[in-house]
Amino acid sequence: MRSPPLFPRMDDEISPAEVERLLGDGDDVTVVDIRAPAAFARGHIPGSVNLPFEEIPARVQELTGAERIVTVCPHGNSSVQAARLIKSYEGTGDARVESMAGGLTEWDGDLVRDGDGSDENGGEDAPF
Repeated sequence: MRSPPLFPRMDDEISPAEVERLLGDGDDVTVVDIRAPAAFARGHIPGSVNLPFEEIPARVQELTGAERIVTVCPHGNSSVQAARLIKSYEGTGDARVESMAGGLTEWDGDLVRDGDGSDENGGEDAPF
């Protein structure tokens, strides 16, 4: 008999175009950006929440009751692990949890910037 996986499988990957459609249609979806706060401030998907990857274990309860959760990172790799971690939490076990394929590098929609969008050294920086 095989042991269950350490982390449940996330539900799927979702395309950036589908995420944009869901948000545009006003669907009940929580977009979780797992980057550091400074990167999030430089540019993020409108309406997304910042929950840095390393803070997920301590803050995952903030997602309790969400029906659909989409994790986002720069290239779509770390968000897969984040989706699995979020899916393993009892309070989100009934949610549909997906990772955005390709990450922000594939996002064609607008990004929201907080502040002036510059990094600590005063130079412009990519949103990730």
